[in-house]
Amino acid sequence: MNIREQIQERERKNFHPKACLSSQSKGRALREEEGDIRTCFQRDRDRIIHSKAFRRLKHKTQVFLAPRGDHYRTRLTHVLEVAQIARTIARALRLNEDLTEAVALGHDLGHTPFGHAGEMVLRSIHPGGFEHYKQSLRVVDFLERDGQGLNLTYEVRNGIVKHSKGKGQIIPARRSERAETLEGQVVRVSDLIAYVNHDLDDALRAEVISEKDIPQKIVTTLGNTHAGRIDVMVKDIIYRSLETDLEELRMSPELSAATYQLRDFLYERVYESPVIIREFRKAQKILKDLYEYYLEHIEEIAGDIPSEKKLNRNRMVCDFIAGMTDSFALMTYEKTFLPEQWTVM
Repeated sequence: MNIREQIQERERKNFHPKACLSSQSKGRALREEEGDIRTCFQRDRDRIIHSKAFRRLKHKTQVFLAPRGDHYRTRLTHVLEVAQIARTIARALRLNEDLTEAVALGHDLGHTPFGHAGEMVLRSIHPGGFEHYKQSLRVVDFLERDGQGLNLTYEVRNGIVKHSKGKGQIIPARRSERAETLEGQVVRVSDLIAYVNHDLDDALRAEVISEKDIPQKIVTTLGNTHAGRIDVMVKDIIYRSLETDLEELRMSPELSAATYQLRDFLYERVYESPVIIREFRKAQKILKDLYEYYLEHIEEIAGDIPSEKKLNRNRMVCDFIAGMTDSFALMTYEKTFLPEQWTVM
């Protein structure tokens, strides 16, 4: 037995019966020979980490646009926090950590610059609409490696495209809305646990809200510290899910209600606050102007975006804009629309 086969044997012996074994993956769109060392899910995780889209996440906004402080979250720190939480849950439930981590690291590869402001503007002006989770799948299926894509396994792709929830249920009642694997479902829950807690932390740091603004019910149920709230939520998911022997992931009614309340509080006081909305409008104008400009000057991006057999200008511009970092979008806007400052010697 080679090392990969030894790992797969340990999976069969040690994982929960409902875990997804790497040896039972539904495979890739393009068949590949298995390696001697890594399982298919380990290879997927590594491909994501080494992708250009993953590196760009360090300069993409989470909530606060192009923040000057060093300690605000970016998309990169977000996915790392999601991966840490998801692996903790997966390990406790005896699920496949490699699959869980791959989905967690890849779930936001399609996010736009300027956070949800960018997503909203692309949704409104791109004829096909825009959803970041669909774009994440497009990144790994097509845009990476100059149009070849990463050729990820079915299970990782399914987890990526099923991770998003918006204001929907944490754990959807409809099974069709959940990832097919429990590992993918763990990432969905971990995504929410991560962002409601770190966005609250960043909002406090930015003084958009203060500690006294947080509803007492949330503090009483979830705790009054960042680490404490995550600990309470993670343990609740683990113990409630074990009670059903992983028939499904669960949160207790009390913790679920408090989590929804925290998410609603963040929407009302942070995401849709006048301070954030004012900055979002600036970001939306930048992206809208750039989108219209590149529709008229498609030749300027033709070498940067893989073109499909049937040229679709809107699709190419959407892909280009979505792939921008905050800093690149600002620099490109300045270069394109603002007069150059000449220095007279």
